[in-house]
Amino acid sequence: MSILEKIRSKTGLLVGIIGLALVIFILESLLGSGGALFSGNDTLVGKIAGDKIDYTTFNNKVNEITAQWQQANPQGTLDEKTKDQIHESVWAQMINDRIIKTQFKKLGVAISSEELFDLMLQNPHQTVMQQFSDPQTGQINENFRRPDGSFDVAKLRQLVAGLPADQAKAWKQLEKQVMEVRTAEKYNMLIKKAIYVTTAEAKAAFVNQNKQVNSTFVMKRYSAVSDSAVKITDEDIKAYYNAHQNEYKISEPVRKIEYVAFDVLPSKADYEALQKETNEIAEKFKTISQKEDSSFVAQESEDGQVNIANYGKKNMIITDSSVYTAAKGTVFGPYTEGTFLKIYKLTNIKSIADSAKVRHILIGFQNPKTRQQRDPALAKRMADSVLVLLKAKAVSFDTLVKTISDDLGSIDKGGDYGWFDENKGFVPEFKNAGLEGTVGNITLVPTQFGYHIIEVLNVSKSRHNSYTVAQISKLIAPSSETTQEYYKKATDFAGQNKSAEAFNKSVETAKLNKRVLENIKENDKQFPGLDDARNMVQWIYKSKKGDVSDALEFKDRFIVACIVGVKEKGIAPLEEVKDEVTVKTIRDKKAEMFINEFKTKAGASKSTQDIAAKMGLTEEKADALTFTAYNVGTMGREDALVGTACSMKAGSTSKATKGDNGVFVVSVAAVNEAPLPKDFKAKQKEIEQTSAYRVDGELYDALKEKADIEDHRGKFGF
Repeated sequence: MSILEKIRSKTGLLVGIIGLALVIFILESLLGSGGALFSGNDTLVGKIAGDKIDYTTFNNKVNEITAQWQQANPQGTLDEKTKDQIHESVWAQMINDRIIKTQFKKLGVAISSEELFDLMLQNPHQTVMQQFSDPQTGQINENFRRPDGSFDVAKLRQLVAGLPADQAKAWKQLEKQVMEVRTAEKYNMLIKKAIYVTTAEAKAAFVNQNKQVNSTFVMKRYSAVSDSAVKITDEDIKAYYNAHQNEYKISEPVRKIEYVAFDVLPSKADYEALQKETNEIAEKFKTISQKEDSSFVAQESEDGQVNIANYGKKNMIITDSSVYTAAKGTVFGPYTEGTFLKIYKLTNIKSIADSAKVRHILIGFQNPKTRQQRDPALAKRMADSVLVLLKAKAVSFDTLVKTISDDLGSIDKGGDYGWFDENKGFVPEFKNAGLEGTVGNITLVPTQFGYHIIEVLNVSKSRHNSYTVAQISKLIAPSSETTQEYYKKATDFAGQNKSAEAFNKSVETAKLNKRVLENIKENDKQFPGLDDARNMVQWIYKSKKGDVSDALEFKDRFIVACIVGVKEKGIAPLEEVKDEVTVKTIRDKKAEMFINEFKTKAGASKSTQDIAAKMGLTEEKADALTFTAYNVGTMGREDALVGTACSMKAGSTSKATKGDNGVFVVSVAAVNEAPLPKDFKAKQKEIEQTSAYRVDGELYDALKEKADIEDHRGKFGF
């Protein structure tokens, strides 16, 4: 593959999968993931900054990016994960176009033609450099590398000057990507450079971090009085809710369901039928020749994979000890192992060295420096030629390792990875060449990586038997008849319980295990035990509270769900958060009671020891407190106590104060002030840098909130 073909394959999805690397990174927090059904004439996929995005617009863009992906990956599989990535990249680009680019335009942030030329062909931007570098090592491709390892811009200019039309198009795409990334970099830097910390702010931060307070406190914890002992009214609850509405702000719609699962399990008849089948397979396995073992294992195994491997006594997978005295061709099983019936065949027994040491030259199926694929037939011809040269002693092994081996990890070691045994993480073919070989042997060994020319340098004198075992696995799975029975059970349950009241009554009567899923978002795709839940989420978001679903199918289970909670974007209604509000209202009522108790019992006492005695509580210590501390002793987080103590003078005692854990009185014994520095420039710079790090995420969160983004892609299965 030429360099330009490489560029084209990497830049074909500039606004798709690869997209705008920096922009999409900083937009990561804006993105959701999959879920509600296409209903009526509703074609709204989403809304960004007031701009409505309909199904046709979004789907056309998805199809465009999908076509680009398929063109760039003709051998690739467009699986669900890749589809999701395409959906996310399209949504990211739409957010970028409507929010980020709008900001660029308002501020006049742009890239001139002169600047673009500089970024591409005079002082190449990092995005350009990446196209000509090894993604793993970061080294410049040898065709564009100067002797000192730096990028040879002259060769780049020469390449670009002679580009044919199709490759010139790829270069234009790269230019577009560089412009997008560089504009985003400028915008971010503009915001970061606007951050300024005053001397007063730096001084306050220094004091908050370094001033230490030694204190004692008395706290009556809310847990000291049960919630049931506190009387509150509906008016109390409503008053708390009205005063704290922002605490119940919902950024996007969520749902809560209760559901019952009908797990599809194999029946006794299913097990017996499979056992009969595997007995027949085992008998046939005995008649299969060693040459046919691989194809037979692939044909009969659950996943179609060939599972034939070597084992010693330490890791033997056959539990029957007679395997060590059995003849080749002996079949063991079927055995029930977990959720599988397994059949084993001892296909070979050989004596191997306990350990070996080899060196090798790899002619790989891929050039590790250029990432170009190599035709297997060509790799074989190259390897055969190397083998001839070595056996004729025309070239030394060391020379060939350094000049042609594709195993970069062993070149500096002369192709030698040191001593290894059969448990080493090398591919079996590589290990066998050493453990089964004799010193001085040079052989050609094919593996999944290419062709290895392997020379055995040494083997241990001690040896042991290695047992080659072929394995056939059959999943103990429910039959279609059994699955249909469970489906009928789930369908009957759903049909007989179409209201929340009936659902709950039947669950209780039948003593079913009711499960709960909370905070279900419109674009969620999976949950624990419920993979690929798109259909369920689609049903949830086209239904209303109290609705009961039909039987919903998942892998190995059917579920019937009831919607028990609906929260829309905005301030949650009181009835939706009443339980939480009630808890906090009770806490505030307790705080009021405890404050009055402190006043009545402790009066004007200033000693926390005296106050503890009068209140029947324990005096506690909180030494070395700083304003930036989070926890107080073993109590955990208590911001009110920390803030109160750090704002007091030595020798003073606070009034009874409401905290997160209870009501407290704190007394400050000593305040240890750190010497102030001569100037606060270093502190100013530190805070500015810390604030700058937060820009990438928080800036775009703010833009997102202002844009009031709605994401309904899940309605259409995106």
